[in-house]
Amino acid sequence: MSAFNQTQKDRLMNDLHAVVAEAEGLLRATAGSAGEGAAELRAKVQASLDRAKHNLRDLQEAAVEKAKAAGRATDNYVHENPWQSIGLAAGIGLLLGMLITRR
Repeated sequence: MSAFNQTQKDRLMNDLHAVVAEAEGLLRATAGSAGEGAAELRAKVQASLDRAKHNLRDLQEAAVEKAKAAGRATDNYVHENPWQSIGLAAGIGLLLGMLITRR
């Protein structure tokens, strides 16, 4: 997964958390509104928010687990192939250094 995709996913997660928080605030603010229709609508919205929060939690847990798995795989590779890892890191550092000095 590229860093760009991860950044997009992080933004999406933050935006969804904000929407859920704002919707919960709206529900609290309208809790005193009279009417059977308003109460029914609030109940439906609350149920939708609960599902969204549950799905967000599942998505977040899956993302954390994938990141941990990637970290473990990288750690294992580095321990099994230390010289190749050092060479790769040096090559990337050299390439980045050349790109930075050209600007």
